[in-house]
Amino acid sequence: MALTMYDASVTVFMHNLKQLSHLLDKGAAHAESTGIDPATLVQAKLAEDMRPLSFQIQSASDASKLAVVRLSGVAAPSFPDTETTFDELRARVANTRDYLETVSRQAFEGSEERVVTMKAGTVELEFTGQSYLLHFALPNFFFHVTTAYDILRHNGVPVGKRDFLGRL
Repeated sequence: MALTMYDASVTVFMHNLKQLSHLLDKGAAHAESTGIDPATLVQAKLAEDMRPLSFQIQSASDASKLAVVRLSGVAAPSFPDTETTFDELRARVANTRDYLETVSRQAFEGSEERVVTMKAGTVELEFTGQSYLLHFALPNFFFHVTTAYDILRHNGVPVGKRDFLGRL
């Protein structure tokens, strides 16, 4: 069976959003067990000029939703980026997964050749669906998931590669 655009997008997003939720669980447990204010971790950054953990979770959510919208044409819910707690961030991830579960494999048929146009600042970019997924959507999604992992790890949360990759 050939790899489909659905397989290369939705299944990848679903698995890694599940792992992102697992990382958030570990972050919340670490805050509780060490007496760290959970808000400190939610607002933690890797560097002063970077965005905090909350933004990384919101961006991973948005990156996966927008990729699916652009490839399938199935509208996604809008989330207001107001999460400030681990519980709210986990709910955001769960709501994103709920949306992804509603999009059928059939909605992706022909999406590898679909024209995807998007703005990046003042520049308009145009891709085929396959090029968009492989060269923009997936790398963008993983940038935010990895940065979330790195923020937690940098702040003492005991996470490792197995926490990131999950059960394969």
